[in-house]
Amino acid sequence: MIASLSMYARPETATAIDNLWALTLENMVAAGVDAPVVLTQDTDPMSVWTDPTLVLSQTCGMPYRKFLHGKVQLIGTPHFDLQGCPAGHYFSVFVVRKEDPRKSLAEFDSARFAFNEENSQSGFAAPLNHAAPLGVTFGDHIQSGGHTKSAEMVANNTVDIASLDAVTWELIKRYDGFASDLRVLERTNPTTPALPFITSLANDPAVIRDALTAAMKTLPDEQKQTLCLLGLTQIPAADYLCIPNPA
Repeated sequence: MIASLSMYARPETATAIDNLWALTLENMVAAGVDAPVVLTQDTDPMSVWTDPTLVLSQTCGMPYRKFLHGKVQLIGTPHFDLQGCPAGHYFSVFVVRKEDPRKSLAEFDSARFAFNEENSQSGFAAPLNHAAPLGVTFGDHIQSGGHTKSAEMVANNTVDIASLDAVTWELIKRYDGFASDLRVLERTNPTTPALPFITSLANDPAVIRDALTAAMKTLPDEQKQTLCLLGLTQIPAADYLCIPNPA
């Protein structure tokens, strides 16, 4: 068995994530569901998501529609505390250096663009889909390996612009000193379903959903705030599948 909640894992969020899992585990055990005591946080995400013994994990919308639909079951979608977002949705922010004089996305058409990875909804698909109607394709596309790394590359002038998921940006602003060197140029529309929780085909998603929902309700308010988390909602699979992949 395996479980992972690594999408927003960093030292400052570890206690809140561990407590969320402990509460969820307690609820699942009470419902007769076997689950691992310890989260697997450092294993390649795709190997976790496709593990036939997966109990609970969180994936991204783009891997879900490209690789995982039909191979996993949706548990639910987090309702993040993000201003102007419908429940269960989020957005990406384009970040640039604070002193960069360019004021519009169109001015970054030939800019150096950092993205975390090609199968990221918020770091790759959303920004390219947002930029394409404006005729913006960016210049060099440079893979950073992570949202925080993308932001840091902008701050140190390795690249000109990057796209980050809104929750990661909130965490960067709280915990990373280089955030003071950055500003938000623009954000995508808040119509993208947020990162879904999933389980393998072998499990009853309703039981795990109930366990996770109850855990979120009993998680201390301070830890909910740490994770920008308000609760759990449900978004249909079709809402994830209809989002286009970048050309």
